[in-house]
Amino acid sequence: MTIATAKPTFPGRVVRGWGISLPLPVLLMLGALAIGLGAQLPPEEVVRRFGQGFGRSLGDIALILLPSFLIAASLGHRAMPGIGRAASLLAPFGAAGMICSTTGYAALAPLAGAHRLSLAMGALAGFALLVPAGPLIVSASLGLEDPAIYVLGFVLLVPVVIAGEAWLRFVDGAGERKTLEAIAKQSGDWYGFAPFAVLAVLLLAGWLLDVRSLSVIGFFVQPKGALLMAGVAAWIGTPAPFRRECVDSAVRRTTGLLLLIGAASAFGGMVTSVVPVATLLPSGEGSQLIGILGLFGMAALLKLLQGSIMATFAAVGPLVLPVVLHLGLPPAVAVYAICIGALIAIVPNDNYYWLVRRDALEGADERSAIVRLTGASICQGLAGITMLLALWGLGLLG
Repeated sequence: MTIATAKPTFPGRVVRGWGISLPLPVLLMLGALAIGLGAQLPPEEVVRRFGQGFGRSLGDIALILLPSFLIAASLGHRAMPGIGRAASLLAPFGAAGMICSTTGYAALAPLAGAHRLSLAMGALAGFALLVPAGPLIVSASLGLEDPAIYVLGFVLLVPVVIAGEAWLRFVDGAGERKTLEAIAKQSGDWYGFAPFAVLAVLLLAGWLLDVRSLSVIGFFVQPKGALLMAGVAAWIGTPAPFRRECVDSAVRRTTGLLLLIGAASAFGGMVTSVVPVATLLPSGEGSQLIGILGLFGMAALLKLLQGSIMATFAAVGPLVLPVVLHLGLPPAVAVYAICIGALIAIVPNDNYYWLVRRDALEGADERSAIVRLTGASICQGLAGITMLLALWGLGLLG
């Protein structure tokens, strides 16, 4: 069985009222300008601050998204080999490497056979928790750097995946449905895994060898450079007639997200420079805990409102940056509070819901599909924030 994914739509929630329909990036840009003008800043200062905020993190984000979407497009032209339940174990790393849970699921589902629902939840967890996906995107949008960001996701991944799988088992083993369409392919192209091997080898070399300070080699063994080389490996392995098509697809998907990220950064930058944020936030004992839960809740709310976990990663960082800086939250804790919040929840306004619903849960009624997918994602989010707070409370993060 092959899975056809919908063409990527522009990220952002459309808001309708009084006959006006505007996507989220436009609302954020108008909001940024309104704040600047409302503060009676000189026109040239409004433009300067808007431009400064808009471009703050676009370079980092472009280096992350473009090669990742190139890998995803390349995999779309390959028949991957069937490996059954092992595909569920690869799902978190595949979705993270492709920086897209939807593409990760679509690419790996033919390998998984009857275990597609477990694969779906694993792909969502990996996309949210593992570099170079959610954590790297959020940390870049916040302008934060902490070595713990590259490691903490692996620690959180275990309880999150277990929580999702436990819920699926609780609601009657949804991952074991036997249908003819669920039979995995027995043959395929193993070269599709080559970009992930390149990424893993370069990242390990960067962590184990003292070469990160070297001018050229050092670039390619840090996450963005390693991801770029993985994208090159994917492009080389793509059949020649499809190479340009894959590059064009990666550029289209990257462009839309860059506009959203730039708009959110401009809005957050204008708020930071105009609004006295410090006077609006809690202080004293317990303020950091409130801040962590606030970041988790903000990400969860935005995810529920607009449906897209990628758009949530892109938009939340710049919006909450003043909170993170004022409260002095540990970078890794702030980043993962947002990433975990975006796990809640898979609901019908999410494209990922319908992809999994029509494939892994094709024969289930709507109530059963919502119970399984939404319930599993909520369990994942609660397990993740509980584990994060426990590690932070024990002084292991900070």
